[in-house]
Amino acid sequence: MRVLIADDHDLLRDTLEVFLEGEGNFETVTVATFAEAEKLCLRGDRFDLVLLDYSMPGMNGLEGLKRMLDLNGERRVAIISGTANREIAEQALAAGAAGFLPKTLSGKSLVNAVRFMAMGEQYAPLDFMRAEDEAAGNPLAERLSRRELEVLEGLTLGKSNKEIARDLDLREPTVKLHVKTLYRKIGASNRTQAAMIAKEAGLF
Repeated sequence: MRVLIADDHDLLRDTLEVFLEGEGNFETVTVATFAEAEKLCLRGDRFDLVLLDYSMPGMNGLEGLKRMLDLNGERRVAIISGTANREIAEQALAAGAAGFLPKTLSGKSLVNAVRFMAMGEQYAPLDFMRAEDEAAGNPLAERLSRRELEVLEGLTLGKSNKEIARDLDLREPTVKLHVKTLYRKIGASNRTQAAMIAKEAGLF
């Protein structure tokens, strides 16, 4: 079975490669961006399964999944993610993904899942799909208060502090304080970075 692994985390790529090739009947090819994965497929490389990291460069979430599926309707494409929640997993499966793999899967489970998908089946771990959304994949949300989440949502929509204050019926200095606090909590240094972090975590 020939598997393409596209993920921008070196350790994860290497670990997946070791697990799969250790099984003896897998051949793996690894890349770090969606553009590299797309290039391989466009030039005619054949894979039994393509694994795409949900938040790697160029992926743009489910848009990358749809683009890869469109390259060849017979190509099996699955999403792997450490941040996406159950809703995103359900959307990926509905869009035609071969499966959804949380990065919390054990090595043995991951190998079994890849083999299962390469054989033509659709895979998603039951415990993940049954979990509550809050518990399923948004540790980021757990760091923020309800009000901070509301302010962060405003930032992801490109709203100014003044607009967010109006929407939430707050004073602008209060919004500025919330922005400063949530930056610290999520490790962001500006509005654009905060919005990107929220998007990658599947919050909005």
